[in-house]
Amino acid sequence: AARDGLGEALARLLMLSKRCPFPDVREKSEAILGGVQELGIRIPRPLGHGPSRFIPEKETIQVGREDATMHTLFAESFAALGRLDNVTLVMVFHPQYLESFLKTQHYLLQMDGPLPLHYRHYIGIMAAARHQCSYLVNLHVNDFLHVGGDPKWLNGLENAPQKLQNLGELNKMLAHRPWLITKEHIEQLLKTEENSWSLAELIHAVVLLTHYHSLASFTFGCGISPEIDCEGGHTFRPPSVSNYCICDITNGYHGVDEIHASPAGSIPVSSTESVCEVEALMEKMKQLQECRDEEEASQEEMATRFEREKRESMFVCSSEDEESAATRDVSRHFEDTSYGYKDFSRHGMHVPTFRVQDYSWEDHGYSLVNRLYPDVGQLLDEKFHIAYNLTYNTMAMHKDVDTSMLRRAIWNYIHCMFGIRYDDYDYGEINQLLDRSFKVYIKTVVCTPEKTTKRMYDSFWRQFEHSEKVHVNLLLVEARMQAELLYALRAITRYMT
Repeated sequence: AARDGLGEALARLLMLSKRCPFPDVREKSEAILGGVQELGIRIPRPLGHGPSRFIPEKETIQVGREDATMHTLFAESFAALGRLDNVTLVMVFHPQYLESFLKTQHYLLQMDGPLPLHYRHYIGIMAAARHQCSYLVNLHVNDFLHVGGDPKWLNGLENAPQKLQNLGELNKMLAHRPWLITKEHIEQLLKTEENSWSLAELIHAVVLLTHYHSLASFTFGCGISPEIDCEGGHTFRPPSVSNYCICDITNGYHGVDEIHASPAGSIPVSSTESVCEVEALMEKMKQLQECRDEEEASQEEMATRFEREKRESMFVCSSEDEESAATRDVSRHFEDTSYGYKDFSRHGMHVPTFRVQDYSWEDHGYSLVNRLYPDVGQLLDEKFHIAYNLTYNTMAMHKDVDTSMLRRAIWNYIHCMFGIRYDDYDYGEINQLLDRSFKVYIKTVVCTPEKTTKRMYDSFWRQFEHSEKVHVNLLLVEARMQAELLYALRAITRYMT
């Protein structure tokens, strides 16, 4: 039993070393473990899904096969985090975005700022726990302890300092119903005598909360697998007396090809049908552009179309009955566990439309953040712009395509679900470009990410590349984060004035 346990531990070590971006480390690990195997210690075969449960491992970018740009990003990520995590290994489909994301996250967590390091990781735990994202909770529990955080705080939010407990109300509203945040909520945090927050601390906390709510959306939206060294990360097939050798691990064979070959519950779709979907979408984009060129709707009609789309978005909901990804109970890290997402106009409740020309990120939010937490406004602005403007001018098998209309429809649909309106946008385009299965996926990932399933991921844009679906998730992440920030920063501005 002891020898088998040692073999499993060594297998995990080899799999972790395989993630190291430095070739000499990988080679030394393989040599050492190969020598161990010669001593008669059998290394079991790992069973896992790679970095994503939704994307076949053979279609992800493997460490050791990356180009020079990606290698630099891997090395920087490894140096900053001490690992190459699964989020990085999926985001690297889009190196330009990943570079901006890593730079922003590093600044928020590790560089000089208003909050102490252990507070930053604890706020990350609080934010991820609101969406039951045990993947992120596990990572930040380890980081929290590593920077000297008190283990007692991890027994439940009630064991954390009152100052952090006071952040619970803002955390839940930002995660689930940001349109309810008022200047009174801000005042309660800033005016609570010995447990009060400074404006700079609060800005840092708000950016961290929105960052991790959005990252939970990415984690569930891309089906990110648990890390190798975390619970559920890998199981092992008992070693056999066959010719299985250690090189199976080093070559990335994890014994799950058959799982990806015919995913349970997936709906078979003919390639002809999928190609027709792409062609139909491109034709709609062309027709909408022609209509734009010919006539422009009145402001009254534009406002009506926004209200119609906002109403319709309330009736887009998941009909999934399959289980979402299993998570360990993380509810001890937040209060009011029954509080969740609710459409803002349900139950006779009316929330005024948030008009972007009255309060926008570019004209108001950016300068407020940058003034109170220097450089972060610039980092966030760069990240928003990269996600919004990122394009390779492709759609599935088509090249030289202008995708700006489609990207704007996705971004504005998310903001519409949050009650945020752009006066210069025709919301009639959304129904033309986003079909129901896509809307279900978007709303689930953005509003209730813990309910995202592989079936939802598989059911939209069926002929598109996985990299294009990851690109969609980047749009969802950044549009959601900006929407949350707009409501919080507007409330802070109203408090200050």
